[in-house]
Amino acid sequence: MPELPEVEVSRMGITPHILQQRVTKVNIHNPNMRWPVPDEVYQITNLAVLDVQRRAKYLLLKCELGSVILHLGMSGNLRVVDKDEPLKKHDHIEFIFANNKALRLNDPRRFGCCLWQQLDQCHSLLSKLGPEPLTDEFTAKRVYEQSRNKKVPVKQFIMDNVVVVGVGNIYANESLFKAGIHPKREAGKVSLARYQQLVPIIKDTLAAAITQGGTTLKDFAQSDGKPGYFAQQLLVYGRKGEPCMVCKQILTEIRLGQRSTVFCSQCQR
Repeated sequence: MPELPEVEVSRMGITPHILQQRVTKVNIHNPNMRWPVPDEVYQITNLAVLDVQRRAKYLLLKCELGSVILHLGMSGNLRVVDKDEPLKKHDHIEFIFANNKALRLNDPRRFGCCLWQQLDQCHSLLSKLGPEPLTDEFTAKRVYEQSRNKKVPVKQFIMDNVVVVGVGNIYANESLFKAGIHPKREAGKVSLARYQQLVPIIKDTLAAAITQGGTTLKDFAQSDGKPGYFAQQLLVYGRKGEPCMVCKQILTEIRLGQRSTVFCSQCQR
């Protein structure tokens, strides 16, 4: 599933091709996404894209009447291609621009979405989201206060979009390892001092992934362009049964919230 860094790089990648460009046509080839694509999306036709923003894992194409909300789901990707480029299988939605480019949402599993947010309104999907992890709103003090009396494992706690958005499974695994915190520890039993370690690590881990992903931006102008996961050395995620890179203890995998969780029983307490 694309996580926050992948979505942010998608935003960075498509922006130069569509910013201030007028949408000449919207083609909904398959409206049956995670939620049916509403007719309101057609309102962007003949309007310019004034900004391309990201909120959590949602991308917003903003125009003077509102915003098209895009989500990549579990398997989706965005491509910018020449408008006459033949459609690929699973190209469900496309926006044609006056510069003869097309932005296409390809989603084999159709867990993504394309929705509409009216100007000066906040869509229900966005209204209860917590702070962005790379902003000053996301602080150790805030997380510590929210965690009090919470019995949920700390890994699930930091993946809760009410606490902070965009800390997906890969980056939760990696951040907890770097902070030396066991993923099953109750969130309410993690001290302020340890959250003061964890929060900057989450920020640094996500920021590094975004920086690394920037090297893929050229792909967005190609017909097969997609960010994928960035070529980075993961310390624990996907390394079940391999030795810890710090202490050489064999890494353990468990399931938390139905998600793969890999950790070092020696380094994480």
